[in-house]
Amino acid sequence: MRARFRDLLAAEWIKLWSLRSTYGALALIAVSAVLFSARAALGDHHNWPDYPADRRAAFDPIHDAFPEEGWLFVVLAAGAVGAVMIAGEYASGQIRTTFLAVPDRRAVVAAKVTVLAAVMLAVGAVAASASFWVSQTILADRDAGASIGDPGALRAVVASTLLLPVCALLGLGVGALVRHTAPAIVVTTTLLLLAPLAFDIDRRWTAAIHNALPVSAWERLVGNPYVLPNLHVATVPGSWAVYAAWPVAAALLAAVVVHRREP
Repeated sequence: MRARFRDLLAAEWIKLWSLRSTYGALALIAVSAVLFSARAALGDHHNWPDYPADRRAAFDPIHDAFPEEGWLFVVLAAGAVGAVMIAGEYASGQIRTTFLAVPDRRAVVAAKVTVLAAVMLAVGAVAASASFWVSQTILADRDAGASIGDPGALRAVVASTLLLPVCALLGLGVGALVRHTAPAIVVTTTLLLLAPLAFDIDRRWTAAIHNALPVSAWERLVGNPYVLPNLHVATVPGSWAVYAAWPVAAALLAAVVVHRREP
């Protein structure tokens, strides 16, 4: 009897939550997102009376909601969840049992992609919303907070929400290709966190690579940067395109690799 897709979804749901690393990664995401946003907002709240008028005028409260140092942990954890979801199954040999029960390997990958994307989207929505609310509540005491209707605020919350499934699906694609947990996490981390540092935006060709990376796109979507004439800063539509391209490419890569290579 051929397995129904909803049965595959149920199986992948159980497998994802059977991994202890899933709980640790999601805890890291929640703590990092909210803690660092609160820390940034409290710092500006404390120093606000000492800020000169020009600094107050240029202050961007949305930056406190999504500080880069905190969300780098979020990126790392989300990518690791995706990598472990499939690489761990290869490493343990459980993938052979899965394919014996369900010969349609592409359906298995589709179920993994669906479950992973749904879980990380939900976690991302909670983390992004909580970070925004906590930080802006703190800043509101100084009349420095932003509302969700302010320019760039909703875009920043949506971009931060979607960052988690984008990074997780990238990790899934890498995990399907590498098939070993530790190397998959290393490669995923390199693509997400180290690659943007290797390419600056001073020159057009390096900027093109930099702007095509997921974390660089997120930084553009959550910020309202002052653009110097000699810097090739990404556009907002271009950054949304990067967000769309990476998970689609990673899912297709996983489907092709899993279908063609023997476990």
